[in-house]
Amino acid sequence: MAWGSIGQVRSAPTILHLDMDAFFASVEQASKPSLRGKAVVVGGLGPRGVVATASYEARVFGVHSAMPMAQARRLAPNAAYLVPRFALYRSISDQVMRLLRALSPLVEPLSLDEAFVDLEAGGTAWDERSARLAGAALRADIREVTGLTGSVGLAASKMLAKIASEQAKPDGLVVIEPGTERALLEPLSVRTLPGVGPATGDHLRRAGIHTVGELAEAGEDELVRLLGKAHGHALFAMALARDERPVVAERETKSVSVEDTYDVDIHDRVRVGTEVRRLADRCVSRLRGAGLSGRTIVLKVRRYDFSTLTRSETLRGPTDDPAVVREAAGRLLESVDTTGGVRLLGVGVSGLADYTQEDLFAQAAGGAGEESAREEPAAAPAADGPAPAERIWPAGHDVRHAAYGHGWVQGSGLGRVTVRFETPDSPPGRVKTFRTDDPALEPADPLPLVARGPGEDERAASGGGTAAGSP
Repeated sequence: MAWGSIGQVRSAPTILHLDMDAFFASVEQASKPSLRGKAVVVGGLGPRGVVATASYEARVFGVHSAMPMAQARRLAPNAAYLVPRFALYRSISDQVMRLLRALSPLVEPLSLDEAFVDLEAGGTAWDERSARLAGAALRADIREVTGLTGSVGLAASKMLAKIASEQAKPDGLVVIEPGTERALLEPLSVRTLPGVGPATGDHLRRAGIHTVGELAEAGEDELVRLLGKAHGHALFAMALARDERPVVAERETKSVSVEDTYDVDIHDRVRVGTEVRRLADRCVSRLRGAGLSGRTIVLKVRRYDFSTLTRSETLRGPTDDPAVVREAAGRLLESVDTTGGVRLLGVGVSGLADYTQEDLFAQAAGGAGEESAREEPAAAPAADGPAPAERIWPAGHDVRHAAYGHGWVQGSGLGRVTVRFETPDSPPGRVKTFRTDDPALEPADPLPLVARGPGEDERAASGGGTAAGSP
């Protein structure tokens, strides 16, 4: 179920758009003192990896989100390249979203780092002055709670609020006052408007339409002829600064899922099964973290030829048990041909509820008991079985050493892993290298970020660099 404000033309800039500044990269800089003020790129590091977020220091070299990681490495060879830590990003996002929901019941999250808020619905703002004060207070609260910065746009519509937040970046606030919208929009590229992607933008460019002002001058009939009735009408209205879309608050999570894309296609059926079980455990961990359970288990498989298959199984009742989800996902896998290789796997749970049945393990095939089912992944290999795989140490992920304490992985390969030992509130730390199978080195959970006042990032960074997101 979703609910939202009634679409209408407003007389005050009471719709707020928040966009956290270079969110993933800024989180990494905040948690790693040695990276503050340095170029940081977060994303998939394999041959098929793409950039998820680049710090502002990396953007100077032309690196941007959705760029192939290989191209990013050519542009910024000296940047720090890190694997995402989504659990940490999600926990910080939850803190930010709680601050937004304190402003209004109408919060529309677009992603972990971006959301619309209807300030009028919350009684937080009713005119330009109160909206500006609410936006400034929000930015201060975000810095105080998370140590990070966010950019805020305020306007009378969602479209204009998002444009305003883009103009406010990084770490700023921009208000578009009613009556000034047309003058603001006219010189902007048509790609600024929602719904104008590369294909539509190229189509308009071939028709001689490059700016929003030229879009408005073309007229509604011409846009309908070029783009079709629905798209033409919508873009003409937006070109005239008419956007009555309401802020819609989602009240229910429809599903919980996780998926991984593999750098090299997986051909070994045993390995595919192992990956599915691992994904099932991660999915259940996320499910439990949200206090939910679900009845329908979904398996997603993208094969070597990019064909994507989904299979689902609905249980008798909701579950949040890893054994049940693992076995259901395994049964679904049996019906999928993976002979040619697999490039992506995913496991999800839908049909969500906020409770769990008592007889969960009765649903698992074979009727395995709880203790045996939970211990299965940790069982030692048989004496004549394959040797344990080499431990994997993703770049940027947290570790703890018995002697040196908390640190993070700078890189690994050839049987060695390099770790920098530092914490969010320490000075830049020292670097040490270990064997990948060193028993004293273990994966660790991320440490909480430390909120900083203005200028503290620069004092903590080596070399006196400027913190990401600061002016």
